[in-house]
Amino acid sequence: MTVTMFKKIGLKKIGFKKIGLKKIGIVAVSAIITTVIAVVMIAAPAMAHHPFGGQAPDNVFAGLLSGVGHPVLGFDHLAFVIAIGLLAAVLNRGITVLLAFLLAAVAGTGLHLAAVTLPASEWVISASVLLFGLLLVTRQRLSTPAVVALVALAGMFHGYAYGEAIVGAEPTPLVAYLIGLTGVQGAIAGAAYWVSKRALVGDLAQQPQPHGDGMTSNITSDMTSNITSGIASIRQAGFAICGAGAVLLGNLLV
Repeated sequence: MTVTMFKKIGLKKIGFKKIGLKKIGIVAVSAIITTVIAVVMIAAPAMAHHPFGGQAPDNVFAGLLSGVGHPVLGFDHLAFVIAIGLLAAVLNRGITVLLAFLLAAVAGTGLHLAAVTLPASEWVISASVLLFGLLLVTRQRLSTPAVVALVALAGMFHGYAYGEAIVGAEPTPLVAYLIGLTGVQGAIAGAAYWVSKRALVGDLAQQPQPHGDGMTSNITSDMTSNITSGIASIRQAGFAICGAGAVLLGNLLV
C-alpha cells in the first residue's frame, strides 16, 4: 500500500511538470500578434475595417456579419482587444476590465450614431494599442480601477470607430451588428484572458496536493517557476503589441 501511495505521488509530481506545456498557448498568441504586425505593415493601408467596405448593412445577417468582421479585419482593434485580455489576466478582478471595454465600445458606437464627434479618434486608437502593449511589457503596478478607467476611455474611441460601419442602418441590422461586435470582442478578449491565466498558474490550483513539507516545497517551486515563465510570455506578447501600435502610428504619419 505504501509503495502504491508513493507511485501515485510521483505521478502527481510528473503531472505538475507537464503543466509547462500549457505555456505554449501564450507563445502562440505572441506569434499571432507578430503575424498581425506583418500584415499591418504590408496590407493595412489597403484593407477595409469591415466586410462591406463602408456600406451600412441592410438586413440582420449583414449586420451580424459586419459586427463580427469589423474587430477582426481592423487590425488596430484586434491587437487592442487581445491586449485587454492579456492585461486582465494579470490583474485582480481582471474580468471587470473586459466588461468595461465591452460596455465602453457599445457606448462609443452610440456616440457616433448620435453624431457626437470624438476628436483624433484614429490617433487615440493607435496610441491605445501602443500604450497597452507598454503596460504588458513594463507591468506597471496600476490598480484595477485605474486600468478600468483607461480601458473605458480607449474602448469608447474604438467603439466610436466601429460606429462608422453602421451609420444609416435600420434598427434591426443595427442591433444585429452590436450583438456580433460585442460577441466577437468578448470571445477574443476572453480567449486571451483564459490562455494567459493557464500560462500563469496552469492546473496547479486544481490538482490534489499531497501532504508533507518536502512535497509542498516542490509544488511551490513548480508554481513559482510556472508563474515566472507565464509573465515572461505575456511580456513577449506585449512587445508584439507595442510593435503593432508603433506601425499603426507610423501609418498615420505617412
